Amino acid sequence: MTQPWHIIDKADTPDGTLELRRRGERDFLILINNRVLMNSSANRSELALGESCKAVATRPRPRVLIGGLGMGLTLRAALDCLPPTAGVLVAELNPVTIGWCRGPLAGLTKGAVEDPRVAVELGDVAAVIAKEAGKFDAIIIDLYEGPHAGTDATNDPFYGSRAIQKTAAALTPGGVFAVWGEAPDKGFERRLTVAGFSVTLQRPGRGGLRHAVYVAKKRDRAQM
Repeated sequence: MTQPWHIIDKADTPDGTLELRRRGERDFLILINNRVLMNSSANRSELALGESCKAVATRPRPRVLIGGLGMGLTLRAALDCLPPTAGVLVAELNPVTIGWCRGPLAGLTKGAVEDPRVAVELGDVAAVIAKEAGKFDAIIIDLYEGPHAGTDATNDPFYGSRAIQKTAAALTPGGVFAVWGEAPDKGFERRLTVAGFSVTLQRPGRGGLRHAVYVAKKRDRAQM
């Protein structure tokens, strides 16, 4: 018989009630207003996002920015690809999420947030991107809403053309911009291309619900 889900913590946020549920030893859900954001058993897209760091792993001291901590699964996948000299900054808006990753969720990721290569900053990843020109070798956006047909093509703070230009400026030449989406969005893909990225769309998994993972590489000036 299937075990029931149990609420182990919840917190009010500007977007609604954020909730952590558990079933058994390793099954977890994160929900907002009863909408499932993450499921620890359905993590293919999170792993694909983190594995985008393979493209910069051979650099001497790769620097990675992750927007959105979630369950820490993307962070764990990124760390598994990166050398001991790497540095990973995670920007997360909700302190309760950070606490979960240091507490009940820590076993899922072998304590990824406590890895000496990791720094966690409470704040908006868009603000970090805007102030850090040419600093990062990879930027990963793993938020609960990705680019979609209704995205403001110019002014969206993460996926609009202005935001993409800021992201390009924050990346080193040949740097990687990886983004999660619930489904493919041709408009976002076009904006990435116009901004000077070469774009690959991944659909991790086989059958069932397959999310979109964009892995965009900033082209060198010689390639543009």
